[in-house]
Amino acid sequence: MTPAKRRGEFELIAELFAPLSKGEPGAFGLTDDAAALKPKPGHDIVLTTDAIVAGVHFLPDDPPATIAQKALRVNLSDIAAKGAKPRAYMLTAAFPDNTDDAWLKAFAEGLKHDQKKFGLTLIGGDTVATPGPLTLSVVAIGEVAQGRMLRRAHAKAGDDVWVTGTIGDAALGLRILRGDDLGLSERHRASLVARYRVPEPRVTAGQGILAIAHGCLDVSDGLVADVGHMAKASKVAIELRAADIPLAAATQAAIANERANLVDLLTAGDDYELAFTAAPADRARLTALAAKLKIRFTRIGKVAKGKGVRVYAQDGAQLTLDRSGFTHF
Repeated sequence: MTPAKRRGEFELIAELFAPLSKGEPGAFGLTDDAAALKPKPGHDIVLTTDAIVAGVHFLPDDPPATIAQKALRVNLSDIAAKGAKPRAYMLTAAFPDNTDDAWLKAFAEGLKHDQKKFGLTLIGGDTVATPGPLTLSVVAIGEVAQGRMLRRAHAKAGDDVWVTGTIGDAALGLRILRGDDLGLSERHRASLVARYRVPEPRVTAGQGILAIAHGCLDVSDGLVADVGHMAKASKVAIELRAADIPLAAATQAAIANERANLVDLLTAGDDYELAFTAAPADRARLTALAAKLKIRFTRIGKVAKGKGVRVYAQDGAQLTLDRSGFTHF
């Protein structure tokens, strides 16, 4: 296979990435230095960016398609948390010198798959070669009704705290990829690995709760850490009930095997679920919305006056946590 470094940058863009820009006139087929976007009437543009690095956010030997999908999806999770609809994205990719054509084609296919799934278009970015690890940075662009973007600073005392999906799966998936089978069946191991490699941004849930939720953010660095960010921004306290945290069957099995514990999973990263608050009067609306979207919504706590995050066991005792979540520094 021909090493990617022998292919010219513009040939690489024209063959693999320019086709991904079709459908957005302001992308100019990736032939210009910049793109031009205008929001739809009555909408605001929502922007977010996250980078992922080999050995930190994914394993270097993960399939290229899933690496591409993860790069895109972790950003779409932020778009979801704003209640926005995805529209476009920009990709900056620092590919290792020895990246070959087959790998790059599979990577581009991963982007193509998720563009179709989530309804967005590549509009620009940059490609460079690096002697270091594969590094990808995405700028995701969404649209939301003017002045309606969900904020982490809008949680209110008296609100319920909700979370989508399940918590802790991705952390266990990483452990499996590093050689710990957790005493689980092949089916359960595969489900946890999939949650780590290809998270599911809750885009439809974010749009669905736009008219209901008060505070909202995505859970990327650990449930406790992230609701802590919401508590700080909103100047409130958040109380979580450990027994109500939603867990997948595979995660429950790992806990039953005594190969995992709930406290660690509450502070693990890579969940990419939405944590949000809403008035108790909206419980029925949220339950109906969850059923309509076929996405699990679980009420896991409440917002109170004060500050910080407290987690309580079923007997009412407050749990002691050694950390709140993942941090790079």
